[in-house]
Amino acid sequence: MSVVSSTGLGSGMDINGIVQQLITAEQQPQLDAITKQETSTKASLSGLGSLKSALSSFQAAVRKLKDGSLYKATQAVSSDATIFTTTAQAGAVPGKHTVEVTSLAKAQQLTTNAEYSGLGAVASANGGTLNFTYAAGSTKTAFSVTVAAGATLANVRDAINSATGNNGVTASVINVDHTSTGPLDPLNGTTVSKLVLTSKDTGTVNGFSVAAATTDAAGTGLDLFATSAPANYSSVTAADAQIKVDGQTATRSLNTITDVLPGVTLNLLQPTAVGTTVNLDVSLDTATINKTITDFVTAYNSLHTTTNSLGSYGGSAAGATNGPLLGDSLLRNITHSIRQNTTDPVTSATSNYNSLAMIGITIDKSGVMSLDSTKLNNALTANLSAVSDVFTSTSGVAVRLDDKLSVYLQSGGALDSRQTSLNKTLASFDDQKTNLQLRMDNLQKGLQKQFIAMDLAVGQFRQTATFLTQKFG
Repeated sequence: MSVVSSTGLGSGMDINGIVQQLITAEQQPQLDAITKQETSTKASLSGLGSLKSALSSFQAAVRKLKDGSLYKATQAVSSDATIFTTTAQAGAVPGKHTVEVTSLAKAQQLTTNAEYSGLGAVASANGGTLNFTYAAGSTKTAFSVTVAAGATLANVRDAINSATGNNGVTASVINVDHTSTGPLDPLNGTTVSKLVLTSKDTGTVNGFSVAAATTDAAGTGLDLFATSAPANYSSVTAADAQIKVDGQTATRSLNTITDVLPGVTLNLLQPTAVGTTVNLDVSLDTATINKTITDFVTAYNSLHTTTNSLGSYGGSAAGATNGPLLGDSLLRNITHSIRQNTTDPVTSATSNYNSLAMIGITIDKSGVMSLDSTKLNNALTANLSAVSDVFTSTSGVAVRLDDKLSVYLQSGGALDSRQTSLNKTLASFDDQKTNLQLRMDNLQKGLQKQFIAMDLAVGQFRQTATFLTQKFG
């Protein structure tokens, strides 16, 4: 009687269990080796990503120092911000000035004296045309408005606002109390409507006039909108802003004045008392320069912390871990290059200020950068141009650092190439795992075949032994 089994019926052994143990013993060390390499590669990729991010942040701080306009930045301060506020832009020249605000610019505004009983009241019996023109020299375009017979006040308002070529007048309707003309006035206590016409811009040059071409009787209909009859409107006259800077008069159509002091903007808020002046101080904005340099120091130290962590040695103690780029030559080269380009003298400097150390920026033996604010401020006060040279001249610190960082961070550069290579290596581990699994599957089939053959032989031997025992017993 033959015995065929993969579960050891002939031999009594757990064939599947034995085969699985043998496969595991063969596979696990190889799988562990692949997994270890995969983990290490992922850690290196992550480390390179952190390094790239830190270098990019540092470059952003470097480029702010490389910008020559930083060292020409000015600030403007008004001694009375209730009269005018001020800002300074590139090109502003440091200096002290006095400003007297004689008058503010105003937009022309006309409010009809004629009162209408609601928006539905007829504004024109016969209709006609309202012609709008502007003061000589205005950039606004004259325009005309056609008003139909029987038009309402709302129709007139809408026709003006939608008129072709109207780029200077806004029409609106206000609902107000009736202006009483006596105790027997039948409209006393009622609400009436009036048309309001307002120039979109301030200044006398933007003032406008209205002429009516109509067959309405004088003093009725569209004739009540003509500015030729002063009694037709209650008005706010267009006016220019007028100021005195250092005693000299300047007239402008806007309350925001940008061209009296080049690079300085004055935002007029209210007139001063006659003869009263407000101080205007335009000075170099050393606070912004200070902050930008301080940010540079902070960014350098942040980069230093990152590179130190990436290349750190955790030691031999249990549980200690190393940095993901420990011993990496690229990390060492980048760290050395950045420090060297930061600390080397500036050969293109035109004064004794020819290094960061000369303006108060030093790096200690552990690689940490520090800033002596007093020394920096003294340098800024003594020779701002020289401080600019330290960073922005041909071999300035910011110029050469930006060049070096661009090489490291560019597409196809050292960091990019390393990441590409590691990603290819990472992808290969999946193939290695697949190939290992195929080998183990084939090995398992072979072992099972051998053990089953052995089990059959053992089963046959046992049958023979049992037969002989019974025969000769």
